[in-house]
Amino acid sequence: MLLNVHSYFSLRYGTISIDDLIKTLVAKGHHTAVLTDINNSSAVFPFIQKCRESGLNGLVGMEYRNGDKLLYVGIARNEAGFGELNELMTTSNRTKKPLPDIAPAFRQVYVIYPYRTRNVKALRENEFIGIKPSELNQIVREPRANFERYVILWPVTVKNPKDFVLHQQLRAVDHNLIFSKLKPFMLAMPDEMIPTIDQLLDTYSNYKEIIKTTEKLLTSCSFSFDFTIVRNKKYFTGNAYDDKILLEKLAVAGMVRRYGPKNREAKARVEKELRIIDDLRFSAYFLITHDIIRYAVSQNFHHVGRGSGANSIVAYCLGITDVCPIELDLYFERFLNPKRKTPPDFDIDFSWKDRDEIYDYIFRRYQTSNTALMGAMSTFKDRSIIRELGKVYGLPKEEIDNLIKNPNSVYNSQEAVQLIKSLYGLVSDFPNQRTIHACGVLISEDPITNYTALDFPPKGLPTAQFDMYVAEDIKFEKFDILSQRGLGHIKDCVQLIEENRGEKVDITNPRKFFEDPKIKEQIRSANTIGCFYIESPAMRQLITKLECDNYLTLVAASSVIRPGVASSGMMKAFIERHRNPETTVYLHPVMKEQLQETYGVMVYQEDVIKVGHYFGGLDLADADVLRRMMSGKSRSAAHLKEIEGRYFENCKRFGYPEDTAKEVWRQMESFAGYSFSKAHSASFAVESFQSLYLKTYFPIEFMVSVLNNYGGFYDRRTYLNEAKKAGAIVHLPCVNKSFITTALYGIELYLGFDYILDLEQNTVVKLLSERAQNGAYADLKDFILRTGTSSTQMAILIRAGVFAFTGKVKTTMQWESMYICKELENVALPSQLFQTDIKIPKLPDFEYDLIEHLYDEIRLLGFPVSGSWFDLLRTDFRGQILARDMHKHVGETVRMVGEFVTYKPVRTKHREMMMFGNYFDINGDFFDTVHFPNSMIGYKFQGQGAYLIEGKVTMEYGCPSITVSRCAKIPVKPDPRILTEHIK
Repeated sequence: MLLNVHSYFSLRYGTISIDDLIKTLVAKGHHTAVLTDINNSSAVFPFIQKCRESGLNGLVGMEYRNGDKLLYVGIARNEAGFGELNELMTTSNRTKKPLPDIAPAFRQVYVIYPYRTRNVKALRENEFIGIKPSELNQIVREPRANFERYVILWPVTVKNPKDFVLHQQLRAVDHNLIFSKLKPFMLAMPDEMIPTIDQLLDTYSNYKEIIKTTEKLLTSCSFSFDFTIVRNKKYFTGNAYDDKILLEKLAVAGMVRRYGPKNREAKARVEKELRIIDDLRFSAYFLITHDIIRYAVSQNFHHVGRGSGANSIVAYCLGITDVCPIELDLYFERFLNPKRKTPPDFDIDFSWKDRDEIYDYIFRRYQTSNTALMGAMSTFKDRSIIRELGKVYGLPKEEIDNLIKNPNSVYNSQEAVQLIKSLYGLVSDFPNQRTIHACGVLISEDPITNYTALDFPPKGLPTAQFDMYVAEDIKFEKFDILSQRGLGHIKDCVQLIEENRGEKVDITNPRKFFEDPKIKEQIRSANTIGCFYIESPAMRQLITKLECDNYLTLVAASSVIRPGVASSGMMKAFIERHRNPETTVYLHPVMKEQLQETYGVMVYQEDVIKVGHYFGGLDLADADVLRRMMSGKSRSAAHLKEIEGRYFENCKRFGYPEDTAKEVWRQMESFAGYSFSKAHSASFAVESFQSLYLKTYFPIEFMVSVLNNYGGFYDRRTYLNEAKKAGAIVHLPCVNKSFITTALYGIELYLGFDYILDLEQNTVVKLLSERAQNGAYADLKDFILRTGTSSTQMAILIRAGVFAFTGKVKTTMQWESMYICKELENVALPSQLFQTDIKIPKLPDFEYDLIEHLYDEIRLLGFPVSGSWFDLLRTDFRGQILARDMHKHVGETVRMVGEFVTYKPVRTKHREMMMFGNYFDINGDFFDTVHFPNSMIGYKFQGQGAYLIEGKVTMEYGCPSITVSRCAKIPVKPDPRILTEHIK
């Protein structure tokens, strides 16, 4: 009998979770309830699922509001009505127009208006007026005939009186107001709690007509959604048979291209896969993915296909992936098995510059009405809770920061702080805002609004209001269309090589790179800065420890580096066994049989399936479910517990020692959310080799391309250091040579205007357009006359060094610029500019000062370019040893000087903070540091600059580092133009 129920998916309004909502409804005797969250349908399917499990008749609707103004409540008579509700909300979101005050002429929706907002006589047949308990005394004298168009409207928003305070806080957060500034119209009523069914009927007992009309309305509604039907586009060609024939044709043609016409092993596997794909009705999924790739290739967009779909030889033959499953012995059941109910994952990476065009193609090709981005839900978490609630109670930023950093401090004793702390747990993990999934795209057989209302965030593409978990529950399989900068710099590098050297480079056949001796040496020496996925300090250390110089070892390394292997304690075991295979000890003969390639260590997601199936006795379906759960792709803790129980029962029945069974389970469990499939790692390794090839043979072009794609793991300073080591001559931005991004002429590298902080966009646009139209600038005066750049922007440009080609000192140019700009203020007409005779008085001979220049560069570009931090140091000491000599001093305590690159904070098992640091020395060579908690007391990282580091040189598997005892930032020389030091 409750027609207006809000869950906490009525964002920043409702306070009740779906589970609590249904439990309370059942406990209070209700048999039917309608979920009507505000302006969204995010929770409809979880609500219906839970209702069916509990025996509650769940119905669906939506409450429509413009801001705080309640317009009406819509209740779906059936699934078609649900689509109508979604369509109305979608139209408003798409057009950015308010919802209409009067509901449209729905066909399968009942509409309930608030009391006194509509005349009874003006109501359509499907429209009613809702009467709240507080309004019953107002209808006493109305004609009884009106009551037949009235229904019970008992809104539900909060679970209990304490929840109403939480509701008030959420409303204050939503309005960005302090608590005391809330207005009554912004809030629900305090009594909007779930009544017992008897309480509800007793309240309306004098109005039998209203009760009868409400019952009749509810009886005529149903929501019989079938959770077993796949919702994706069914056919690519129009029917299943033609899909099957087309996929076979494409796969066979691709097989001949990849393997030649006589490879029996490939032919047998292709035929086997095609049979299973057809049996499971996944042909359209493959064909749509192939169609997306076909379009990308036609536009010269580079891509990487990964995910479990890369285990498929059909995917390899279609060109979706570049990973050969036969060569890598990829586990077929990880890709498809007859018990699998959902298609495999195809994660397709494109350049961050190209992905939007891929989106545009997908939405055009498969119709906007049937295509949407996957939604996601951000929740209130930890610091964000305290920060939002702190603002609600008007706490100053300093007090909020202190509460976050020191929640138990005695300074947090005031009443507001205590209230925030008491309510912290209540709002934790509450839905906060709808957002967009990182990469998911839904392509539906039927209009998307049959299942969800659509949001239109700033990106402008329709976005589902539910998340990936709901999509999975209703059998919607997403296409993952990702973006990354690695592919961007590969594509740009190929183009730059042709422009700069006149050479055409083909990187589409990466297999030829695997045996290249120069590339092998590059990776063996961990000279991988800028290379996709293998450039971080941790990865370069791992490469060194594994003595990696080949594709297969890099495939393993790409997965070993993931936290799953490390957290199981097996990374060290893998390194040791890889370097010394004779030391390998297997927990059980099954582990040797299944994991011999990885020395008995579970490295890939497939290994969880193998061990779960062959060691733990789980069937392949359960083993794959186990893998999905341990990868964070399923939420059913109860199901995981069931599988765990079966695993240990089987182990006991097989006679395994209990300790062995527990250890194997622990290793599998440690993979939770942190492991890669082997195909995924192999795909990453292919891209890594493409990057390695370009870096090995075209290092300067490669680094420019990395810079122009805004880097990877490191900041620009680090990549410029690499470019210099490769022989590039690095110049500051130049008005005659530079563009928005970095330009390359031979080995002459000119930074782009995008480096210059505070430089206005219109200044750059004018500068470039004028140069393109009328040629290079002759000098400072010519530039000012032709572009009309303001004196403020001129000061920035001069200090940034863009006029270095004139040969004049910056100080001289600053004075000249001021004279010219001042004279031009007196010019009445633009046509008189070039007729103006501007006389600049004789200026003193100002001297070039490197320190001044470096400070200008730090302030305007973010880091020194003409020199380095070493040039700014007050001391001439550059360390007792250099990075290249560390291996000669193992066990010794040394003092080194390094320019800070990056650090990684981690927690010890005792929850203490420690750090891993990375620096380069005076020669630009990298070295690593380890900072245990005791060494960090009094020795904090202080950002950019050079540091004096004291500690013991250690060596682990051929990889040197310093275990730091002391580390301090070295003082620098002051800017000679000012009295006080700005950089300490």
